[in-house]
Order: sequence, then structure tokens, then C-alpha cells
Amino acid sequence: MSTMDPQLSINTLRFLAVDAVEKAKSGHPGMPMGAASMAYTLWTRHLKFDPKNPDWPDRDRFVLSAGHGSMLIYALLHLSGYDLSLDDLKNFRQWDSATPGHPEYGHTPGVETTTGPLGQGIAAAVGMAMTERSLAARFNKPDCEVVDHYTYAIAGDGCFMEGVSAEAASMAGHLGLGKLIVLYDDNHITIEGGTDLAFSEDVGKRFEAYGWHVASVPYGNNVERVSAALERACAVTDKPSLVMVRTHIGFGSPAKQDTSGAHGSPLGPDEVVASKENLGWPVDETFLVPEGATAPFTAHASKGAIAREEWLATFERYRRAHPELAGEFERRFSGELPDGWRDELPEFETDAKGIASRAASGKVINAIAHKLPELIGGSADLAPSNNTIINGESDYEAGNYGGRNLRFGVREHAMGSVVNGMVNHGGVRPYCATFFVFTDYMRPAIRLAALMGIPAIYVMTHDSVYLGEDGPTHQPVEHLSSLRAMPNLSIIRPADANETAQAWGLALENKSGPTMLILSRQNLPTLDRNSHAPAADIAKGGYILREARGGTPEAILLSSGSEIHLVMKAADRLEAAGTPTRVVNLASWDLFETQSAAYRNKVLPPAITARVSVEAGVTLGWERYVGLGGKTIGIDRFGASAPGDVLGEKFGFTVDNIVGCVKELL
Repeated sequence: MSTMDPQLSINTLRFLAVDAVEKAKSGHPGMPMGAASMAYTLWTRHLKFDPKNPDWPDRDRFVLSAGHGSMLIYALLHLSGYDLSLDDLKNFRQWDSATPGHPEYGHTPGVETTTGPLGQGIAAAVGMAMTERSLAARFNKPDCEVVDHYTYAIAGDGCFMEGVSAEAASMAGHLGLGKLIVLYDDNHITIEGGTDLAFSEDVGKRFEAYGWHVASVPYGNNVERVSAALERACAVTDKPSLVMVRTHIGFGSPAKQDTSGAHGSPLGPDEVVASKENLGWPVDETFLVPEGATAPFTAHASKGAIAREEWLATFERYRRAHPELAGEFERRFSGELPDGWRDELPEFETDAKGIASRAASGKVINAIAHKLPELIGGSADLAPSNNTIINGESDYEAGNYGGRNLRFGVREHAMGSVVNGMVNHGGVRPYCATFFVFTDYMRPAIRLAALMGIPAIYVMTHDSVYLGEDGPTHQPVEHLSSLRAMPNLSIIRPADANETAQAWGLALENKSGPTMLILSRQNLPTLDRNSHAPAADIAKGGYILREARGGTPEAILLSSGSEIHLVMKAADRLEAAGTPTRVVNLASWDLFETQSAAYRNKVLPPAITARVSVEAGVTLGWERYVGLGGKTIGIDRFGASAPGDVLGEKFGFTVDNIVGCVKELL
């Protein structure tokens, strides 16, 4: 335990945040001021980290779920010796700064996940804690443990109001994640005022009902009490822990402490002076780091460096005793896939009856799972429909963290966020699944994955109105278009089983962002690839699936997924009537846009203006590919309850309609 003066370091944290927010004329000073004591306690007495090696696999993970208080984590990182300078702190919230307005993964060393949307950090922390247990079950041996760390998070009142945190907390309690510890910055204030305006529940009792260990620290500025609560939490091995710390937003500010005025705007020059005077801080200096202020942080960081060296020595012993597992461990954390894994992707025989792409996806998962032990995933209570079970593998559950089948329950909000945390942690390749329409619930997590550039994999089935009788509540119409608008999200809608296999290959190879596979409920014919382009061409996003057979193309039909088979029939009809017709499969717009202009113009020659797109969703976006002279066949309204084939006919997805559109254009 440190004999150094905690208050010097704690006030340094406070006023680095105050000065940075004041200089930026933007930010949230109150949360860092109020939470500084408990953050100091965690970072100088409990958290295991090495600033010189921020990606050390067995470090503790720390998530600032209350991401609006980002200056708190930046000040902690700076004082602890991470590669984050005082000048970086002075550049808070500015263009190309290492200290953006909310913590961003991959942008600042020591930031484990992007936070800001409240509650997402808690859910990501659950995913990190799940991964620690999964890796421990896989790699630890009685003679040598190489995975043994905690996941900590600091969350605020807003985090606990958001529904995603409730789903994630319920899941964590069910799984008994004893190495997950959440500190509650319980300051009773939100933007509008006191939390009692809208929030009066007993959070501690709620979390006890979830199956958490709950501790209360009524005096959040008391370092010893916070530390003792953390020690007790670490000792609880069969439950996650919530440490409720009563804090005071804007601590030390005479006018703004315990008010919403400290939440989302600078204190103002006069109040900065008053606050510094109140806490005995030099008034005329900004960004002051007094001598001795860093000592508790660097002393604890040096212990982390020693712990890392000890871990490296342990891992060398592990390598000698278990060379194959050691190699797998290192490969997993490098993000590399094993040699020969692509050889496991199945090839499907030509079949006019075919197979639903959701079913083909399930076969792919089971074909590659033995070669990819890092592959782990599941569904939001829809595994029989999504086909996401790894056969022969057990469920991931309390007491069996080595299971590879994740049971998310009906928790789509948390599912996406948990998967983000699993990817952030490293060492696994997680996937999750639900019906495509329920991306509505997952969208915040999908967006964060795209923003972070992390390779989460989403399996989205029942992709259109062809779902049929369940009606418009379950029929995604606008989803494909809206998700295509999301930067850095790769969306692939395969047309048959072999494209589905190749799509899985692309998803696993994508290291720079998430991939979403959009799959059908209904059977899709498995195409004869001797007569058509190889399924591997899906890697280009768009390709000529069927070339015109009667000479130079006069018309181009464009489609994706299940509608490809309809346009193939229409092309045959047009060819028989003397109109040479090309069929272009645009399975992935984002991948197509990465191809050269020469390639894109080869697939869609500008001179051929008679173009018709066919897709069972809104038409928005297709004008990019059909041009002003083309036509789009889609569904610019919600669906209806009826058998899928009836819906197709009612909405104009017929050969006659497609052929008629081409004839009109010609």
C-alpha cells in the first residue's frame, strides 16, 4: 500500500481534466472531478498493467463506460506513463488529437474499447470478462496458468438507466463472471438535473437480483474504503461485483458541485479559480503536474511491469510443456488464422432445389470450427433458425467456460456489445446471430464495431419479405439500405450455398471492420458454377454471374441474394426473345466499391444504360448502379402477412415484371 499523498495525485487528475475542458471550451469536467478518488484507488492499488506494453495479453482490462468523462482516463494514462503526453492532454477534443471527446479504441494507447453511448461500456466489459474465462478454460494447466486477469469498469447513472446495461448485467450474473468488477460513479446527477427526476430504483437490489455481489462505499473520496471494497470484490469468485461509490460530481467546485452545471460544459474561468482555491491548488497554473503527483501511478505501473516479466517467464515454461497450445495462444492474439483453414470451406453440389443460405452457413460453421478453435458464437435465442450451433461443442455457461456455443438469450442489445468486448479483448473470433430485422436492437453495437474497425461477425437470417406469414414486424425492408450506409461495415448477401461459404471466408479474413452476412430463410438453388462465374468472385463484391449469350449485352439485370435466381430466369426469357442480357450479382456493395474503376466499368459498362435492379428491399441506393436511365424493382413500403411466394408476386418480383421493365427501357 502506498505511503505517498493520495490527495496530491487525485487533485492532479481533477485539474488536468478541468484545464483540458476549459482550454477546449467543451467537455465534461464534473465526472473526472467526482470520480478521481476511486479511479486513483483502482489505478494505483489494484489494476494490473504495464504502460510500456499496453497490449500484454494478461493485463487487466479497464473500461470507462461513462465515456463523457474521457479526460479522466486520459489523465490516468498520462500519469501512469503511457505514451500520452501533456501536450496531448492540452489538445483535448481537437482535430487529429490523441485525446478525443470520448475514448476511442485504437486511437489512444491504453483505451480498451470505444465508449460514449451509455451502457455500451458495461456490456463490452462483460464480453471481455467472458473471453478471459474462455481462454483460461482453454489454455490454463494445473502446472501453468497463463490467463488470470480481471475486467474493471467505471459506469455512471446514465449507464445504469440504459437498457443495454440491464441485459448485459443479467447475462453476467447468470454466467457467474467473478472476474468482472464494475465501479458505480453514483453521483445522483444527469444532464437535466438530479437523477430523481426520472430514476428512483434501488440499483444495488437490482444487481443483487441479477446475481451480482454488491458493495457500497458511502464516502467515495475515502481511498481506503474504496480499496477495501475492491479487495472484497476480487475475493468473490463466483459472481460479478458492483461497487457502488457515492461520489459528488464537480467535487471541489463551490458553485457547481452536485449540480448538472458540472456535467456537460466547462466550469468557466471564475469557477475554475474558485475550485482551485477551494482545494488548495495553484490558481495561476494550468495543466500542472506537481512533483510527486505521478509517483503512486508509476510505482504501481512498475509492479505491473514486473508482473508482465513474471508472466513471460511463466509462458516460456508453458511453451516448453505445452508447445502446441502456446503456439495457438500466440497465433490467436496475433489475429492470424491457421494455415490451411480455407481448405475446410465446404463446396456444395449444383442443386436446383438448393438449400437456404442460413442452413448453408450452419454447415460452414461446422466445417471450419475444428480448424478454428478461436471461433465461438451463438444466437439471441434463435439458434435453431439461425443455424449457429457448433455441433459436438458444449454451451458456454457457469462452470463450463470452455464451451463454444454462446446462449445470449433474448438480449440483442447486449449481444452485439458483448461480442464487441470479446473482440476488443483478443484471442477469440466471435460471431452472433438473430433475424435481420432485429438489427434494429443491435445497431449501436454494430456502429461501434464499425467505428472501432474490429472484426465482429454478424449472421443475419430471414432477410426479406420472403419470410412470409410472420408479417411486416419481422420482415426487414429498409434495413439493408440503411446498414449499407454505415461506414466500414462490410455487408454480404450471398446468392447460394457456395457464395455463403466464400462469404464466411471473407468475414474471417476481414481484420479492419465487422462483417454482416445477410442470409435467407427459404431454399436457394445452388448454381452450376461450371456454367457461371466461380463463387469466389464474390470477393469482388459485384461480378458478372451470367454473361449475355446472344452477343454484346443490350441490358443488365442487377441483384443480390435470393433475387438472383429470379433475374436469371428473366435473363433466359429476354435472351429467348432476342435481347442479350447480362446478370450482375452485387452481393456486397462495399466490396464492389473497393475495386478499380476499370473493373467496375467492365462489370457495368457506362454505355449500357438499360439496367434493372431487383432486390426485396427499399430501392434507395440502387440508383447508383442503374443510373438515370434504369429501373429499380423493390419494396418501398412495409411488407404484409402472407406466404412468401404470394408476397413476391404481389410486390412485383416476377419474371414478367422484370422482362416488362427491360422492354420499356429498350
